Amino acid sequence: MSSDNPGLAKAEVRLKWDPSPLNEPPHHLDIIATTYSADDPHGRPVYVVHFDSRSPDGTINMNRHSQTGQGLGYVEEMTLELDRLASSFARVVVGVVIHQNTGPKTFGDLTNAGVLVLHGYKELLKDDFAQVAGSTATTVAEFTRDTATTWTYRELVRGFDCDPVAFTAEMGAVS
Repeated sequence: MSSDNPGLAKAEVRLKWDPSPLNEPPHHLDIIATTYSADDPHGRPVYVVHFDSRSPDGTINMNRHSQTGQGLGYVEEMTLELDRLASSFARVVVGVVIHQNTGPKTFGDLTNAGVLVLHGYKELLKDDFAQVAGSTATTVAEFTRDTATTWTYRELVRGFDCDPVAFTAEMGAVS
């Protein structure tokens, strides 16, 4: 980014998928964000934000949540107010995970699934999970702080084969 660009202040991550067929268990996906300290940007997450939580300072919030995919368009949404994150944070990784409590499911088992990462009205990423079709979880975005106030974005679509708990521990590993 040029010095004229203040970087990213706020980003949104949106998720969509079609509900499972009639008489089958629901597909349940979640957006997950993990935060990393400036002292250890690839270590253990300082905290994790998902459907049942928010960041302690209110800078990362799940605005919409679906356990079935029912609804029009994007049915799940997370907002990241990067410009409000404390200076002790240097990295945020965002991913999507499929819950496995009704049997194994991969992104290839879903229909009309997709993720959208936005900065204002600008699309940073629009993806249909085709490149991670055999995975049960995937990272989608990495936000890093370049200076004390400037955040940048990097597309980070990388598949994993693990449950939500293991995914939160692994998703921030160096790619």
